[in-house]
Amino acid sequence: QVQLVESGGGLVQAGGSLRLSCAASGRTFSSYTMGWFRQAPGKEREVVARISARGLWTYTADSAKGRFTISRDNAKNTVYLQMNSLKPEDTAVYYCAAQTRGAWGLNDPKNFGSWGQGTQVTVSS
Repeated sequence: QVQLVESGGGLVQAGGSLRLSCAASGRTFSSYTMGWFRQAPGKEREVVARISARGLWTYTADSAKGRFTISRDNAKNTVYLQMNSLKPEDTAVYYCAAQTRGAWGLNDPKNFGSWGQGTQVTVSS
């Protein structure tokens, strides 16, 4: 499995942008579907976006569609989440994760076996 480290979180005003990065260690990064998840206080962890191993397929949750973009650079072992037009309801801890079981199309966090430590995103109104 891979080890993951997120960065790029912070405090931003509503309407602003942030770019999250997730650096992976290990030579097998390019074989994993990767996902970005978030968890707000008192809420369950939810998927934000997913990207297939080679980056050919992406999925974006309805709450993020049109505002967030997931991408990856396998040469750099890094996956990104560009977040634009941020809203206060986007406030959460954001995690990147590697899918370790199942096929493409699964949003359940249980299918993702490697997780980063998370990075806080706070959007002020």
